[in-house]
Amino acid sequence: MAEVYDRWHLSRPPADAEPCEAHSTKTQKVYPSGDHGTGKRWQVRYRDLSGKQCKENFEKKTAADSRAAKVTTELDGGTFVNRELGKQKFRTIAERWQETAVHRERTESNVDRALRLHIYPTFGNREIGRIQRADGMRWIKERSAVIAPSTFATPWNVCTSILKMAHQEGIIPKYPWEGLKPPEVFYPEIHPLDPEAVKALIVTASPRYRALVRQAASTGLRQGELFGLEDGDPAETVTVKQQLNRPDRGVPYLGEPKTRQSYRSVPQGRSVVDEIARHREEFPPQVVYIEDRTNPRKPVWRRARLLYTSETGGAIRRASWAKVWKRNVKRANAHLKRSGSKVRVPEGTTLHDLRHFYASVLIKNGATPKQVQMRLGHAKPSITLNVYTHLWEAEADRTADMMEAVLSDVP
Repeated sequence: MAEVYDRWHLSRPPADAEPCEAHSTKTQKVYPSGDHGTGKRWQVRYRDLSGKQCKENFEKKTAADSRAAKVTTELDGGTFVNRELGKQKFRTIAERWQETAVHRERTESNVDRALRLHIYPTFGNREIGRIQRADGMRWIKERSAVIAPSTFATPWNVCTSILKMAHQEGIIPKYPWEGLKPPEVFYPEIHPLDPEAVKALIVTASPRYRALVRQAASTGLRQGELFGLEDGDPAETVTVKQQLNRPDRGVPYLGEPKTRQSYRSVPQGRSVVDEIARHREEFPPQVVYIEDRTNPRKPVWRRARLLYTSETGGAIRRASWAKVWKRNVKRANAHLKRSGSKVRVPEGTTLHDLRHFYASVLIKNGATPKQVQMRLGHAKPSITLNVYTHLWEAEADRTADMMEAVLSDVP
């Protein structure tokens, strides 16, 4: 239970105490304490849920009475939160959350970037207990004006996780952004490359990277998964167990695949196997001394015999690959033009578009969403559907024919 006390006056004055001239009335005498006239007059005293004594001071008695009533209700209901805890800076709570949150290494770097660029500038020095619903609404509006919804997803998830942890630990009385939602992620329709364009990209690829481009189109592997492949006997199945990561700062390293579902085996045709065999003969895989973080708890430096390497014999870097690919696209379009084809490789095409091409071929030939998800290594089928649902819808609707096949012979 919370009680209100008058700090400026004694509750048990001695017999020889002199009445307070400023606050005594004809009907009630009060006697000054040692704190008379200093600080806020009215004090609310109570013990929190752990038994610790707490004191809060107020200028007016009405405010003290209101606070005492609220504290009493919260104590009785077991929902009391100490105001002092809410005065901690958001950054302090965020750093503690980051120390305990379990993330994959790639995710950890994304979290760091989200905090540094999108969260701390707005909330870092704010008292976490003063962050309100309106603050969340303003933040959503401000960030949505400068970054895409898909980019905002990580800052949103990080910030809300920190606020929810603060509520669960009794630092703030409630999660302040209940009901708020970030902008919906819009998945633009994927327009897969024309098969002629893909063939041109393969044919005109430089000899060193022709097998890589062929394998990308035939298996749907991500760029990092292709760059991280190690040498082995060409087989009719390629196994993904690592990827080459390229951090914002620093040197490339071998890391875990993007998601748990990205660990997979993907079938590849005989022509791909033959192309890889040719590649191995013409460009023998090179041993690269590289850090292996596929086990984040025990990173090691080791010698990896990478299947695809740069012209200098090292791991392929993002900047150098961008130049290689740009030249490849230019040669492919020149080849298509010479052959009289009206097809072109669209401007802005990347190696990732060969992954979309792979998915589109599977869908056109009857693959289910689950099958496409497994081959692409998506974390869940909903991701596959969000990206490619329009390709399934584009297929001719055969549902009526299906029913006719079953029921057409009914008399």
